[in-house]
Amino acid sequence: MSSNLGDLLIREKVLNQTQLKTAQTFQHDNEVSMGSAVVSLGYLSEEEVAQTLSREYGYPFIDLNQFEVYPDVLELISLDVAKKYMVMPIHLNRNCLTLAMMDPTDLEAVEDIKFRTGLSLQPVIASETAITNSIQQYYGTSDALRVKQVVDEIEQAEDSSIYIVEEEEEEEDFDAEELTKATGEAPIITLVNSVLIDSIKRGASDVHFEPYEKTFRIRYRLDGTLYEMMNLALRFKNAVISRVKILSNMNIAEKRLPQDGRMKMKIKLENGERKDVDMRVSCVPTMFGEKIVIRILDKEMLRLDMSYLGLEKESLDVFSRGIKKPWGIILVTGPTGSGKTNTLYSAISALNSIEKNIMTAENPVEFNLAGINQVDIKDEIGLSFSNSLKSFLRQDPDIMLVGEMRDFETVDIAIKAALTGHLVFSTVHTNDAASTINRLLNMDVEPFLIADSITMIVAQRLVRRLCQKCRAKQNLTQEALVDIGYAPEEAQNVHAYKPYGCSECNNTGYKGRVGLFEVMENTDEIKDLILTKAQSREIRAKSIEQGMITLRRSGLCKIKKGVTSIEEVLRETVRD
Repeated sequence: MSSNLGDLLIREKVLNQTQLKTAQTFQHDNEVSMGSAVVSLGYLSEEEVAQTLSREYGYPFIDLNQFEVYPDVLELISLDVAKKYMVMPIHLNRNCLTLAMMDPTDLEAVEDIKFRTGLSLQPVIASETAITNSIQQYYGTSDALRVKQVVDEIEQAEDSSIYIVEEEEEEEDFDAEELTKATGEAPIITLVNSVLIDSIKRGASDVHFEPYEKTFRIRYRLDGTLYEMMNLALRFKNAVISRVKILSNMNIAEKRLPQDGRMKMKIKLENGERKDVDMRVSCVPTMFGEKIVIRILDKEMLRLDMSYLGLEKESLDVFSRGIKKPWGIILVTGPTGSGKTNTLYSAISALNSIEKNIMTAENPVEFNLAGINQVDIKDEIGLSFSNSLKSFLRQDPDIMLVGEMRDFETVDIAIKAALTGHLVFSTVHTNDAASTINRLLNMDVEPFLIADSITMIVAQRLVRRLCQKCRAKQNLTQEALVDIGYAPEEAQNVHAYKPYGCSECNNTGYKGRVGLFEVMENTDEIKDLILTKAQSREIRAKSIEQGMITLRRSGLCKIKKGVTSIEEVLRETVRD
């Protein structure tokens, strides 16, 4: 941004000299614009900076969310130029292009774009985040742009040969053979493939195809949060959903019952390499049609090194010591989607060797691990967790992994296995490590069996990592830091960060996820409390007294290191 911005903000009395000097130092150290510096430091909002420029130079300040940009306008400026100068083309009127800019006094940008387009320019002012979001929305990745182009091609075709079942057609008139043929048409194939490839390249864990009364929405789950990527016309619904069902070997004629399927894609990376990506597909009938969710099982996202999980050093030492014991039960607890599978896979991968016979019962098997015998649970044919465990005991196992302890029979077999010299890993659904004991007691397991068989309980949550490229310092009072759990003397040295948003993180301010962990070792003192059926708060208090790092404390450690934000930790944990 223009070097005059600092002087302008002083003249407007929205910044003082001390703040200006701090902003100039931040600007130099972080190689950002003056506007980004004052926003990152919390002195002004992006809108305040933009409105100050608007008042000074007379250019209007606009809300980019109120504008729809058409493809012919986008073609005038390339993605690289838009990112370089942080501009967004909005509207073309004859030979005049309306251009949203962070700084309309940037003469280099104005002259370069005039030369490239051969048009006169009418600058308007917008905030950096608004421009960045618009660039991402309209340009996106090359694959996202390809999706938009395919949709435009289909919608603009006057005499399209693509057969799309209209919403008004009755269920009995549904022609499965005709629709199967239609889903083989090139545009529909390209549309579905482009959506899947775009989601993989963005690092999405799930893709949602959702039919509603008037729209057909596609969303991606990125770092645990769902984002709307596009809304298609309703007439695409049946052809797109049927294409996905065919790819995943489902019955496209069955629209009344849920179905599950799998498929595999080979995609080409930017470096020219190819990789295989497995996908698990679930289809459920809803009021307005079938909803499909595709779980992307990208092996490159699976980190089987325990040092990458996010355990603090003290917790990692306890965890490593616990999994090396020759027998006992190790339980990992947390809600669905909290990373339990990754933790279990990391543990058994660390133990995997030629001398060990490792067997797992999972529902479903998400990743194939070399050297480990994995069984895919199928309750509909009687292959349950408990039945698998019984069979495992006749297979000369050293280590067993049970996907979930959901009933007394499974827990009972696991305890007997642990007490007869086997190491057993499994999961339960509880809020924290200590409450797992009460969960087992509620399943009618005798206290002495719990005390003798349980080696360690690990509670975990996933929080989003701050994007290290664009994170911004957050100015908080010492009282606010103490309120979330820091000791008063500790709060003096805490420098928290907040999300900002850039092209590297899809403008979310976050990139990737990290675990918060609570590792409770079953010590002799804890065993005594279990035998007396003590309350979970007493067990928790004793574990903390013995040095256990709680979920909240794990989050506070990561806030202090600048790994995640306060909002993420408060969302997933409670005050100790």
